[in-house]
Amino acid sequence: MAQLMVRNLAEDLVKALKQRAAKYNRSAEQEHREILQAALSSPRRRPLADVLAAMPNVGDDKDFRREQSPRRG
Repeated sequence: MAQLMVRNLAEDLVKALKQRAAKYNRSAEQEHREILQAALSSPRRRPLADVLAAMPNVGDDKDFRREQSPRRG
């Protein structure tokens, strides 16, 4: 397995990592692995079909029709 060393981290970031690790009863190293895994393996974007399917039904089609204004000429 590969190793990764991260240098020059702000103390508050390291403290937050350790606190988060303690919350889940993990070492800071394991929590770091979990964060990297979650950030890099899960898709960031939902498919458009899923987004559209999740939209609530908020009215009839006629509620969203645009009125045509006379053309300028």
